[in-house]
Amino acid sequence: MFEATVSLAEPQQVLSLFGTRDQHLRRIRDELGVSIIHRDGEIRVSGDEAAVTQATAVLEQLKGLVQRRGALASEDVSQVLGRITGNEAIPAEARIEVLSGGQLIRARTQGQARYVEAVRRHDLTFAVGPAGSGKTYLAVALAVEAFKNRQIRKIVLVRPAVEAGESLGFLPGDLQAKINPYLRPLLDALHEMIAYDQMRQLMEQDLIEVIPLAYMRGRTLNQAFIILDEAQNTTVAQMKMFLTRMGEQSKIVVAGDTTQVDLPKDKQSGLVDAVQRLRRIRGVCEVNLTKADIVRHRLVSDIVHAYEERPTRSGPQADEPR
Repeated sequence: MFEATVSLAEPQQVLSLFGTRDQHLRRIRDELGVSIIHRDGEIRVSGDEAAVTQATAVLEQLKGLVQRRGALASEDVSQVLGRITGNEAIPAEARIEVLSGGQLIRARTQGQARYVEAVRRHDLTFAVGPAGSGKTYLAVALAVEAFKNRQIRKIVLVRPAVEAGESLGFLPGDLQAKINPYLRPLLDALHEMIAYDQMRQLMEQDLIEVIPLAYMRGRTLNQAFIILDEAQNTTVAQMKMFLTRMGEQSKIVVAGDTTQVDLPKDKQSGLVDAVQRLRRIRGVCEVNLTKADIVRHRLVSDIVHAYEERPTRSGPQADEPR
């Protein structure tokens, strides 16, 4: 835990600095993930060192504005936060009319905002980016929003059942029990946006499906919002099969991370192939998210960077535990 302080020469400035009902304070605290306490003419900021450094810089700049103007507007806080964090203001259109934890879901970076806009404007969107960049979560939120607004009739969430170091055959239980671990991330996202009883009812009515990719063969899906997660682990033939399931008034989002392909080395990723083949077709959009769009724990971004900067050793013993 790291801590820093910001001194106030005039304690009465606190009201203007923090805003009505502490709205400015809550904004800084929520966006940077820090704790902020005012005591004895000092503002104490604690949390992760990088976040504390940014928060104190924001407070110092806002303190200067208060000293010059005597008051702060929400726009002032947004501009200072944008300058310090390197993030421009996110447009209001990037909000998704779906609640999670009592709050509307929204894009949190410029890349995510472009992604939300692309999905809304195109029938087929490829989202390529690292873990934690919101590819799947935002797509599920947009699907739930479209379903609630009756823009589509059905939500279909799909994943390839590709092993990443552990064979399906060694997992306990029947077929459904074996495939559940692969579908769990999609179910977790849904649970954050739809109450459990309602979701169970919708699944029983076949209005929400969470299924392995193999179950898509031979189907045509009309008026559906279809999401393919972990698409980097599809083969070229599987990707072609999946994309051709698209029916009238349907929308497809294909999400994946091309740096985490778990296919055999002699198999080409269907995601990489599809993006190259289809990028010039009208109605198809490709969105590339980056490390800057990672919104999980701060360490996730550092981990992704470390793996990109330092490739693992090649050879038969590269993946063996030590």
